Amino acid sequence: MRTAIAIAAAVFLLGAASSGAQAQKAASVTVSVKNHRFQPKELHAPANVPIAIHVKNLDSSRMEFESVTLRVEKVIGGNGEAVINIRPLSPGRYEFFDDFNQEADGVLVVR
Repeated sequence: MRTAIAIAAAVFLLGAASSGAQAQKAASVTVSVKNHRFQPKELHAPANVPIAIHVKNLDSSRMEFESVTLRVEKVIGGNGEAVINIRPLSPGRYEFFDDFNQEADGVLVVR
């Protein structure tokens, strides 16, 4: 019985430790879309931590936040908002665009 309790406690502690490592605090960045343009056009975030990109669509038409390098695409309704959660990234430049309006583009710079 004691062995079973000790094993259960060890499994619990290991699970709690690994979930704490996974629950790393995300860096938060915000971008708006107005007149089919990203504002600001360049976002900055730290490397090796999760990133939450808050996208505010200030236009009345829907848009699609898309990035091949970030491996994400998200449709956001007119006058809507969304949060796009990104895995921890290595330093670099990650381009994004509005798939419904290809002239609208931007970049996430990770340092």
